[in-house]
Amino acid sequence: MTRFRLSFLLCFLVLGLQYAAGQSLPYQTLLKGLYDSNFPVVKPEQITDLKSYQVLDAREKGEFQVSHLQTAKWVGHKTFSLKSVAELDKNKPVLIYCTVGARSEEIGKTLQKAGFKKVYNLYGGILHWVNEGRPVFANGKPTLQVHTYSKPWSIWLSKGEKVY
Repeated sequence: MTRFRLSFLLCFLVLGLQYAAGQSLPYQTLLKGLYDSNFPVVKPEQITDLKSYQVLDAREKGEFQVSHLQTAKWVGHKTFSLKSVAELDKNKPVLIYCTVGARSEEIGKTLQKAGFKKVYNLYGGILHWVNEGRPVFANGKPTLQVHTYSKPWSIWLSKGEKVY
């Protein structure tokens, strides 16, 4: 086998393994740079039942309206207020998400400071959720549309219909 063919085969295998694992290496690197390693995350594949969480969407209203996790309550980011979560049980687990997890981690830290005991950031946000083949909803019905925050961020969505 020529050196070129061997190099090509190795590159193909490495890329294939990255996608088989559900995320590309660049996306994993991006998330690692965005996240506080001390803030707990839950990966989509670890979630067997969303009903065991109080699910919060930390994106802006327009993003939420395009699609969201089925049981999610919109709390926003720029307009977030602890009043919007006053009815939640501080002892029941909270799963918070946004597009990739940066905004939701910020809101999650606010929730922790307010006395919420078990707050988790959805690893990879709604983009990773959909890339893992998990459903999103709009107006109570499944949809393929996903708001990707902006056109540049849309490169991270490999499944679904990109909206920005």
